[in-house]
Amino acid sequence: MQSIPNKGDVISGAVLAALGLYIISEARQWNFTGAEGPGPGFFPIWYGVAMVVLSLVLVAASVLRPSVKAKAPVDWTGIGRALTVWAAFAVSIGLLKFIGFLTALALLTLFIVAVMYGKSWKLALTVAVGNAVGFYLVFPLALDLSLPVGPLGF
Repeated sequence: MQSIPNKGDVISGAVLAALGLYIISEARQWNFTGAEGPGPGFFPIWYGVAMVVLSLVLVAASVLRPSVKAKAPVDWTGIGRALTVWAAFAVSIGLLKFIGFLTALALLTLFIVAVMYGKSWKLALTVAVGNAVGFYLVFPLALDLSLPVGPLGF
């Protein structure tokens, strides 16, 4: 029996490598370093390089060690849950300008913890508020970086 590479790994690896190359090409337009250290292009370039390398490792591993598995049935419940989280993430990005980053982050966290993980609303609210406060303490307060704010100022 001839073994074949996992087609999903090869396709996703190729797509992620292309995305990594795109990130690198776009980030090269920014300064890599500045007078005070890393510039705005530093992290995106290294992120793109890591994406390319790791996606090529995925493709190589799939080709060099092909798997022969019986086709498992598609887990539509798992796929639906993953797509639901992606949709919630997309909605939270769309809400950033209207309700602010911290509020959107708290609502996304609340949804994921309460709805997707099925934890209590009390725990979900605690985690959501803690997550938003943590982001506030690190970015606007400690690093003096501005985040999108909503009408309430956060």
